[in-house]
Amino acid sequence: MKKILSGIQPSGKLHIGNYFGMMKTMIDRMETSDLYVFIVDLHALTSVHDRDRLRQGTLEASADFLALGLDPERCTFWVQSDLPEVCELTWILSTITPMGLLERCHSFKDKTAKGIAPSHGLFSYPVLMAADILLFQADIVPVGKDQKQHLEVARDIAIKFNNTFGLTFVVPEPAIDENLATVPGLDGQKMSKSYNNTIPIFVEDKALRKTVMSVQTDSTPVEEPKNPDTCNLYALLKLFMAPDRLAEIRNLYVNGGAAYGHIKLELFELIRDYFAGAREKKKELLANPDYLRQVLASGADKARRKAIVTLDLVRDRVGLKY
Repeated sequence: MKKILSGIQPSGKLHIGNYFGMMKTMIDRMETSDLYVFIVDLHALTSVHDRDRLRQGTLEASADFLALGLDPERCTFWVQSDLPEVCELTWILSTITPMGLLERCHSFKDKTAKGIAPSHGLFSYPVLMAADILLFQADIVPVGKDQKQHLEVARDIAIKFNNTFGLTFVVPEPAIDENLATVPGLDGQKMSKSYNNTIPIFVEDKALRKTVMSVQTDSTPVEEPKNPDTCNLYALLKLFMAPDRLAEIRNLYVNGGAAYGHIKLELFELIRDYFAGAREKKKELLANPDYLRQVLASGADKARRKAIVTLDLVRDRVGLKY
């Protein structure tokens, strides 16, 4: 059974890009894979410097996963910082990671260009990500297109370590769903908290409707033909709408008659109904934070038992066991 691993940052409100880009894929694979899911709070420290926000974000992220259907009994589910082994492995890997490999990473340049402080943590982010992956000998890592380069860095580090110290790590493979890896935001760019263009999942109906109605569209008159394949509203519809109804909407785009306002209202209703059960479940979970902490503590114990095996092997390979 393949080991599949991925994580999510607790740095903001969950949006549909998070869900379709990674979370749904992970939840759907519980039955067929050895699944590892974690909340990457150490990564979040590169941009979140508010103690209360990070604490609450971690609990919310755990409630998000559980509310959406993740079963902690059928996977390994934990918080990154609960495993000190990942920090030790990060340091060991950093001693063999070429500077040039990190200097070529686009994410660091993109984030600093958007105003995030260029800290060492932000620069070395890919090494911590590599440690997360290699610590559990993951075979497959579902990633969005924007994270593909970081997964390639993890592969390069694993290969260099294996060549230097002997076969130690599984070299992970990316899993990218070309249809879902990039979910468009309100403005047509990739949906991202950094761009402030997200559609949150866990908000009340009024706020959700207001957000969906703000999806950017062109000024083509209703009766004129439109290209559905270049419209971010249509791209969002494809995530939720039944095929028969989607074909009807596409016909309106192509032949004229697509009224953006009516289509947005229909999208709002689809999103509301799709996540209705999860929204109620999340409220119940957040009302019992001790239960969430218990689930995460149990998951950390399970994860640590597996992480220690790899770290012991690494320590032996590099000479830290004497």
